[in-house]
Amino acid sequence: MEVIFDYSVSGKSGYRLPQDPFPNMSFPELEAAGILRKELPRLPEVSEMDVVRHYTHLSTLNYGVDTGYYPLGSCTMKYNPKINEDVAAMPGFSGIHPLHVQEDSQGILSVLYELEKRLCQIFGFAAFTLQPAAGAQGEYTGLLIMKAYHRDQGNLHKDIILVPDSSHGTNPASVTCVGWQTVTVKSNAQGTVDLEDLRSKLSDRVAGIMLTNPNTLGVFETDILEIARLVHEIDGLVYWDGANGNAVMGYMKPAEYGFDICHLNLHKTFSTPHGGGGPGAGPVGVIEKLIPYLPAPRVVFNEGVFSLDQAYPLSVGRLHSFFGNVGILVRAYVYICTLGAEGLKEASENAVLLANYMKLRLSEHFDIATQGLCKHEFVISLKREKKEHGIKAIDVAKRLMDFGFHPPTIYFPLNIPEALMIETPETETLETIESFIEALIAIKTECIEHPEILHEAPHHKIIGRLDEVKAAKEPCLRYVLTPFL
Repeated sequence: MEVIFDYSVSGKSGYRLPQDPFPNMSFPELEAAGILRKELPRLPEVSEMDVVRHYTHLSTLNYGVDTGYYPLGSCTMKYNPKINEDVAAMPGFSGIHPLHVQEDSQGILSVLYELEKRLCQIFGFAAFTLQPAAGAQGEYTGLLIMKAYHRDQGNLHKDIILVPDSSHGTNPASVTCVGWQTVTVKSNAQGTVDLEDLRSKLSDRVAGIMLTNPNTLGVFETDILEIARLVHEIDGLVYWDGANGNAVMGYMKPAEYGFDICHLNLHKTFSTPHGGGGPGAGPVGVIEKLIPYLPAPRVVFNEGVFSLDQAYPLSVGRLHSFFGNVGILVRAYVYICTLGAEGLKEASENAVLLANYMKLRLSEHFDIATQGLCKHEFVISLKREKKEHGIKAIDVAKRLMDFGFHPPTIYFPLNIPEALMIETPETETLETIESFIEALIAIKTECIEHPEILHEAPHHKIIGRLDEVKAAKEPCLRYVLTPFL
């Protein structure tokens, strides 16, 4: 297949190299290996202005938190303050090598040490590891700690983790990764854990329960103290999935509610970059008796000197090369220091306020999965729209793109049919929220009057509606089939 260059015109150039930049040089080794080029590379012939405008135009097609609103449920997409970026880019942070001698690395070690202490203060745990590079790896780490603890307690028969039916999909996946099995606990009409169903599934084989609180429906588990008591009664551990920490900072310390282990998503709650598979950070916190199992090394402070301590014989081992995604950890530390205790509390207050305002406004037009006040997020069910007008959650999501918004999370949690899961971080303005609400209301009208518009959406994007199944099974990852070179 012939390579096609959209802007290439014969004779154009943006820069010209000398005719023979290496007149007296030969490369016999390359010639012998058969890898020395004998023909000029087939490159597009374009001017420098063409190149600049081409890549500048491509950059305008990117959608990010600096260009638009992300209402992703269970995945707080808040603004990344530029002061975070500036501090993380300082040479003392960005230029330091992880193998640099500890005597000359006191600055970064002190930041990591102080970040751990602040996370302990905010969430009530005795210690944290900062190594995990994402929430999912944090879950895996927490379960490894749980497994090591039960091994040392002689509980080798324990191999079950209880997981609510509204849980994040990574929870059962992480359980499988450590060689255990998942048993699902049903939700009640209020969207919280059904205590009777929980009691029926407790047994000596249960190693613990993984619980998000507030849960993925945006509802606070008001029975958490009883849940923790029941699990502890059978010598199980209680794990807090901290994905929704943005709703409870300053109001809830999970360790005080009976949680033994947690992971946090710094790329959600603490305003660090998010998306595209990373970079992320998923610190894991534990109560006192689980500290010996934390990944090593850990930053310690003795006699005025910070150092990395490897002396943890019961440690589950290293979870990340070197110390973790340090650039992300620095950003989170700056965010915590900038806001302070009252600022973090206010962030949660505003996130909850905006979510309830949006839920109230949209409840006049859509079916909401749960009644009453929510925390930071809520879920719309489009089951009725699908039945009456043939409109599915994916149709509404695609149509929102035409209104200039990134779609919210869809089809999650799995126990809500045609779910549209909406979360508003505290960093959004009321004007943006109103625009999003009006867009959804307009789409609801289209569902009734012109459903074909939604079936064919998006209409105004560079790429239209994809065949989702084919795109997953037969991804086209290259612009051309033959290489330029």
